Amino acid sequence: MKIQLMTNEYPPYIYGGAGVHVDDLSRALSALCQVQVQCFGDQNLQSGNLSVRGFAKQDFSASPQKLARVFDALQRGLDFNKAGIDADIVHVHTWYTHMAGIIAKLNYGIPLVLTVHSLEPLRPWKREQLAGGYDFSCWVEKTAIEMADAVIAVSHDTKKDILSLFNISPDKITVIPNGIDLTQVYKVNEPWRLTPYGINPEKPYLLFLGRITRQKGIIHLVRAIRYLKSDLQIVLSAGSPDTPEIAAEMEAGVQEARSIHPNVVWVKDMVPLEVKRALFSHASLFCCPSVYEPFGIINLEAMACEIPVVASAVGGIKEAVADGVTGRLVPVQMKNDLVAEPVDPEGFSRDLAFQIDALMADPALRLQMGQAGHKRVIEHFTWDKIARQTLELYQKLV
Repeated sequence: MKIQLMTNEYPPYIYGGAGVHVDDLSRALSALCQVQVQCFGDQNLQSGNLSVRGFAKQDFSASPQKLARVFDALQRGLDFNKAGIDADIVHVHTWYTHMAGIIAKLNYGIPLVLTVHSLEPLRPWKREQLAGGYDFSCWVEKTAIEMADAVIAVSHDTKKDILSLFNISPDKITVIPNGIDLTQVYKVNEPWRLTPYGINPEKPYLLFLGRITRQKGIIHLVRAIRYLKSDLQIVLSAGSPDTPEIAAEMEAGVQEARSIHPNVVWVKDMVPLEVKRALFSHASLFCCPSVYEPFGIINLEAMACEIPVVASAVGGIKEAVADGVTGRLVPVQMKNDLVAEPVDPEGFSRDLAFQIDALMADPALRLQMGQAGHKRVIEHFTWDKIARQTLELYQKLV
């Protein structure tokens, strides 16, 4: 069997969880079958059953700025197909490649598989980035999901969202969770990697690691800093702001937080993998304050490094983090399904701070939760298991 994976993100150009997912899935699947990856970039790799080809960005500088990403995705999707496809299955990831998958299904006559990493209607803030292009991303996602031969949901909550938003039979949706590569993410003892970033590895710290986007809820965590009672460092490894507006909001929020809690370290650059491992491994606690999260691979990464998690009780996070066992889940009520904004933002920030303080006051419990988290990852979220489930789905279609 030969599988054609289509993705905008692939190493070395990864900025989110979907890119991590496709990287790990492609390598795990290549142990079972032939895998061809088409992606955005200049990649060119052949390793055993895995081949990777990047497709370059063309000049869209004359386009309206907020629509350039949409037109670029469409062009690269055409380029994927122009290059020729001889696979048994085409498997697409994120709306950027949905049109490419539709074209491949119709023109090459092969089954279309689509993994839902997130859903556009549940990310209304994307209009800040894409303007009218957000209407297009919603349309192409709906079209691809409803004509796909199989849809993979990364959590049971995501499956419920798909069924509520789209005209699709439940029989076409299979829940296969995200996973983690334990050869890449694991506990280390390398405190020297932290000091160049202004972090004191001898002092306990709370870690956030992720993009500056509404979805990740980082602004709510920054606001929570004012309520913290614990004497700890706050390490925000956060970059790639979605828009100038949220970048300015983040700057103002961190400045205010530092006036109350001076030990706030903001790492603005994307850090390499070896630093990421060290950040997780030496943290006392990890916080994931997402307001929308179909799964949340980042929580598995913290758990793999034996760090307990304080996270919002939304989406697939509830399936990754075992409340009271591997960390604490913080309930949050949203205004409605299509506006991922808490009814009480300040209350949510206070609740985050309360759970952070509670765990920081109990080192023995943190140690116990960290060990339980590592065990949970090994038992449920390794890529060899997930790749086999994915291959079984492909086999049903052909």
